[in-house]
Amino acid sequence: MFNSIVLDQWDRKPYFDHYLNQVRCTYSITANLDITLLINELKLKGLKFYPALIHMISTVVNAHREFRTCFDAEGRLGYWDEMSPSYTIFHEDNKSFSTIWTAFHEDFETFHIRYLEDMKNYKDHKQFVAKPNEPPNTFPVSSIPWVNFTGFNLNIYNEGTYLLPIFTMGKYVQQNDKVYLPLSVQLHHAVCDGYHAGVLFNELQSLADRCQDWC
Repeated sequence: MFNSIVLDQWDRKPYFDHYLNQVRCTYSITANLDITLLINELKLKGLKFYPALIHMISTVVNAHREFRTCFDAEGRLGYWDEMSPSYTIFHEDNKSFSTIWTAFHEDFETFHIRYLEDMKNYKDHKQFVAKPNEPPNTFPVSSIPWVNFTGFNLNIYNEGTYLLPIFTMGKYVQQNDKVYLPLSVQLHHAVCDGYHAGVLFNELQSLADRCQDWC
């Protein structure tokens, strides 16, 4: 369900107006997640890494209204009750990629099953949108697993009114006895400040550290 925001009754109105209408501003932050415990737990249980990260990101997105605030198809400002991830997959044979969406579920086992089913049905569909009928309440996740980047900036040349977070994960590497994954998120300052970016990464790290509780 999409919930409209009454701008004049929104305590964020001055910030929203400034960063959307006066100084239109997006920004990106890249940070390393310590996924040492997560990698070991997933290997122990025979679970896939990519859907685990997608589920972690979706869990945090769905925990905070700031990450679900956007304009709907009719241009109304509001937020979704729940969002599902729309993510990229890579085709090794022709080096292209496609997008697939999987309906979110707070239970990781349920989401993992849905992910595997979507991969089975659509992984060989070599077109930009592999799974049709993507709902409007999705947000984008992509991966560049060939590069352990320290920074990533996504430049979107439109009117600058895309308010949802955009996630890009890189190649994880081992450093001494730890494994680190670079994760970049593109945010719109009209709805998310530095504090919210901090909440995002801190909660993702907490989920990675508490992986035995949910995966």
